[in-house]
Amino acid sequence: MSIVIAIDGPAAAGKGTLARRLEEHFKLSKLDTGLLYRATGWKVVSGGGDPEDPDVAEAAACALDPVELSNPDLRSDAAAQAASKVSAIPGVRAALLDFQRNFAKNPPVLANGEPAQGAILDGRDIGTTVCPDADAKLFVTASAEIRAKRRFLELQERGLDAIYARVLEDMKERDARDSGRSASPLAAADDALQLDTSNMDADQAFAAALDFINAKNLF
Repeated sequence: MSIVIAIDGPAAAGKGTLARRLEEHFKLSKLDTGLLYRATGWKVVSGGGDPEDPDVAEAAACALDPVELSNPDLRSDAAAQAASKVSAIPGVRAALLDFQRNFAKNPPVLANGEPAQGAILDGRDIGTTVCPDADAKLFVTASAEIRAKRRFLELQERGLDAIYARVLEDMKERDARDSGRSASPLAAADDALQLDTSNMDADQAFAAALDFINAKNLF
């Protein structure tokens, strides 16, 4: 059985950066599960559909091709908002659940062709629903204001027009959808390390996560 590390948390908390560093450090295969929902949401909106329409969203999730996860448009804010909407639909989550669990159970080989030591998945409900038996669980969070500032600066660096107040409003709306949905809401698993990165840089967050994982003697 391969080692499974679950990382959950709201948008722009730093879980993606942390997952990438842990992926490299422990030689794991990584799945950004948010991309599955972004791809589903983007498939719907780019086709002129409503991401809150259960039938349309479920059909998009069932027809999702892994190749679509490499679409650069998935990094757009429009894709992020669509993802938050389709992810609230139980049928969409059910359609994508097997994909995630299969990845965790059978992590693909690394880019260099070496076998992976395990899998690391980051998302919203990995430790609570997708992989409740994960060997190590982390819940990465930060204040909405800090996360909005990070996203605002990220958008500016990408040359996109952004207004901080609007980014913050969108962040709070997305948090409310993710935490309030009936299907697998965003929540920390009882046995997860809760890591608040509001006053941490990437190195400090990585060090804290390493201490937590190493203490479990998994590798």
